[in-house]
Amino acid sequence: MDQTLAAVPKDSAAREHRRRQVVAGAYPARHEPPVVTIAAMGAVITEALSAADRLDAMGLGADVVCVTSPGLVFRALQARQGRQKGSDWILKQAFPARRARPLVTVLDGHPHTLAFLASVNNVRSTSLGGTSFGQSGTIEDLHRFPGLDTDSVVGAALDLID
Repeated sequence: MDQTLAAVPKDSAAREHRRRQVVAGAYPARHEPPVVTIAAMGAVITEALSAADRLDAMGLGADVVCVTSPGLVFRALQARQGRQKGSDWILKQAFPARRARPLVTVLDGHPHTLAFLASVNNVRSTSLGGTSFGQSGTIEDLHRFPGLDTDSVVGAALDLID
């Protein structure tokens, strides 16, 4: 995976802020005036960013959030809901309410893993991921088979947009 996609800030204060977000479970990878948000995790972040580029070219901005730990983000949501102690600051940074839009989640794992993210801002969502495992093939084939390729992410986003 091309590590430059992370767009790590050059400024030391901004880099430290990003580090804190990464360690807390998520960070905004791209901010555009959004009509949809794509939250992605792991190896499919490339497809999420490509889908955002394609949507952008159609005049449909997409925020992209890179999830580094669904467990930590879920705990932050539980804290916000008063179900456990802790802080929800990462939710405010990665999924700010003022930018709440329909959400596509995508990961190369079970789609339920990120499905809870729609409840952060109570938005409509589609969760993409694999529900059967053990296939072999090229990366492109393995992403296309369960609908994790760029075309599938774009299609899911378009389906959610009014």
